[in-house]
Amino acid sequence: MQHAINQTKESKEIPVYSRNNPFQAKVLKNINLNRVGSSKETRHIELSLKGSGFSYIPGDTLGIVPVNEQELVESLLAEMKWDEELVVIINKQGDTLPLREALTTYFEITLLTKKILQQAVEFTANEALKNLVSIENATELKKYIYGRDLLDMLRDFGPWKFTAQEFVSLLRKIPPRLYSISSSLAATPDEVHLTIGAVRYTAHGRDRKGVCSVQCAERVSVGDTLPIFIQPNKHFKLPESEEIDIIMVGPGTGIAPLRSFIQERAVNRVSGRSWLFFGDQYSAKDFLYEAELEKYQKEGILTKLDTAFSRDTEKKVYVQHKMLENSKELYQWLQDGAHFYVCGDKEKMAKDVHETLITIIEQEGNISREEAEAQLTVMQKEKRYQRDVY
Repeated sequence: MQHAINQTKESKEIPVYSRNNPFQAKVLKNINLNRVGSSKETRHIELSLKGSGFSYIPGDTLGIVPVNEQELVESLLAEMKWDEELVVIINKQGDTLPLREALTTYFEITLLTKKILQQAVEFTANEALKNLVSIENATELKKYIYGRDLLDMLRDFGPWKFTAQEFVSLLRKIPPRLYSISSSLAATPDEVHLTIGAVRYTAHGRDRKGVCSVQCAERVSVGDTLPIFIQPNKHFKLPESEEIDIIMVGPGTGIAPLRSFIQERAVNRVSGRSWLFFGDQYSAKDFLYEAELEKYQKEGILTKLDTAFSRDTEKKVYVQHKMLENSKELYQWLQDGAHFYVCGDKEKMAKDVHETLITIIEQEGNISREEAEAQLTVMQKEKRYQRDVY
């Protein structure tokens, strides 16, 4: 009995890290996986979990609590001529921070929402904003929000008559960014790996940057720490039986959770076969984890590796084209009970892969499209077809 009491006492002293109390993970490695001349930048980041108490399984996600870029914060302060040292209340609990720090570490400033624009109306005499948020202009409002941030709003609809406190009261707390974990704890004890594509684009006359992805690409060095937490993902995980074959489709950063699958199965020396479809723009510049994947193939951990590099050929070739080229064998694997995984872009790639899968089942199974769709629905229900899309 005494032993149990001591145990409780001890466990109370160990901090419990979570979404609300993130762990400061030390950065062990941060490299660009793309080669010289690539239009992309994909960071491979390794973080230490020592002292976190975290564990994870392949398919789980990791949350990072990001900070905003100084340049954008400075532009907001300059636009409104606000004192950066001014203390503002940041939440319902009445906690306070100096304005610059609040805009840097606490508030979401890179995303505009319908709610913010609707609430901002009362702080300006600008008729254009009143029109924009009116019910009949819902489509226009949606169009305006896309690709714009708070600085655009301040510049487009002034002059403003709110105080800094009234302004921050419109804002929401910066949400954590979630990334698929790209390592297996069994393969890399005390570590977690991420594969993050830096988001950069130009819209409405200004260069834009993904809050967390560009922070990781430009402002996070080895030895620094990142506030993190683990978020389990029940909807994307390996089959319980190690004898089951798996087919994985993950172009670009979609490779992340699939790398964790491959690592896990390599450590466990499973008997089930693994087949990976990977794609990107150029083989010479954008083949993420090339040496690693080829090593796995040589060792027989990856039974098959099919790649599609869309810009290497005159006619663009994508992962779904490679699936069709291998339709007979792919169908046979499915018939033999293989589980199918797809990870990546929801709008285009995952949709195309889904349609291609239906086509393969329809043609190779010699059944109608409706029957093929029904088969895929059954596979989804039985968790033999899983998607991790964003």
